[in-house]
Amino acid sequence: MHDWLAVLILGIVEGITEFLPVSSTGHLLITEHLLIAAHWMATGKSDLFNIVIQCGAVIAVLPLFPQRLYKFVFELGDKQTQNYLIKIIVAFLITCAGGYVLDKHKFKLPEELAPVAWALLLGGGVFLAVEWFVRGKKPASEITWAVVVAVGVGQLIAAVFPGSSRSGTTIMLSLLLGMGRPAATEFSFLVGIPTMLAAGGLKIFKGLHHPDPLAPKEDWGMVILATVVASIVSFIAVKWLLRYVQSHTFNAFGWYRIVLGIIMLAFLMH
Repeated sequence: MHDWLAVLILGIVEGITEFLPVSSTGHLLITEHLLIAAHWMATGKSDLFNIVIQCGAVIAVLPLFPQRLYKFVFELGDKQTQNYLIKIIVAFLITCAGGYVLDKHKFKLPEELAPVAWALLLGGGVFLAVEWFVRGKKPASEITWAVVVAVGVGQLIAAVFPGSSRSGTTIMLSLLLGMGRPAATEFSFLVGIPTMLAAGGLKIFKGLHHPDPLAPKEDWGMVILATVVASIVSFIAVKWLLRYVQSHTFNAFGWYRIVLGIIMLAFLMH
């Protein structure tokens, strides 16, 4: 009875949190546990469901970078454009190489809430520490090769520790290396788009061609509903965030993560 409403909620949560530095994986796990506790869902959604709606959220933000996309298509002969695109590709390849190793070792994200709670809490502290460290320093707008490597590695860190946040980890590392918030956020998002689509596409391919015989049949109507909702909400959330970082720090996200992490740990201890 509540299936469509539960799916709607999951789509909204994914759309809000996919690019905001608060961890979409962590928030989806939290939301699924709450929906199961409320008897709105019998079990958590499949990996295929989560991956498809994640891809929808990622694709939706492409129109928010019209100038970059225009340059990549029509001004690729420009050296600055080539340099920026090469750096995106290198960061992407670093993540792919690490992801290949994780896949070969059969790594699977834990689905327990305790690691998510600790990652949110500790990550929030890192946000506040990084913002304190860079306060008063003149930020750079040029993406250095150190930032490229950091972003590639940061995505792997987020892949291993649920709740750490891909965008949060990569942006914080970029700030530590001297980047300004708008430039760090844009580069993080532009590297994240092919990364998430490649990972999602591979998992979707495996899920469709080598399905788990024990897994329940996917309700594609519900998947499409959640994907459309996630796409619309993601577009709105990222458009807001790109404006927000022009004149604000990430301290608010740090405090949010700390408060949520404490609440979760307190709940889990009872």
